[in-house]
Amino acid sequence: MRRRRPARSTLVLRWAAVLGLLAIALAYVHPVRAYLHARDVVAARRVEVSKLEREKRALEGRLARASTDAFVLRQARRLGLVRPGERLYIVRGAKRAGLR
Repeated sequence: MRRRRPARSTLVLRWAAVLGLLAIALAYVHPVRAYLHARDVVAARRVEVSKLEREKRALEGRLARASTDAFVLRQARRLGLVRPGERLYIVRGAKRAGLR
């Protein structure tokens, strides 16, 4: 039994449908690529924001500690400052003797 070939108009319609679907698929390529790129950028920004939030919390903690009197006094002593009425004594060789 011999198969009958479809009519020419049917073949043209099939090829037109295939080309139409192909054109639609090609039209979606750029928006999909742009969406994927934007999604990656947003993910990277979220990571950066969370890192900056952690850094901000750490800096706020340092600021809170730096505003205490004990911190200011410790930093002043480290710089070699003395309070009014105190005497500054410089001990030489303390590091070599293991005293510090």
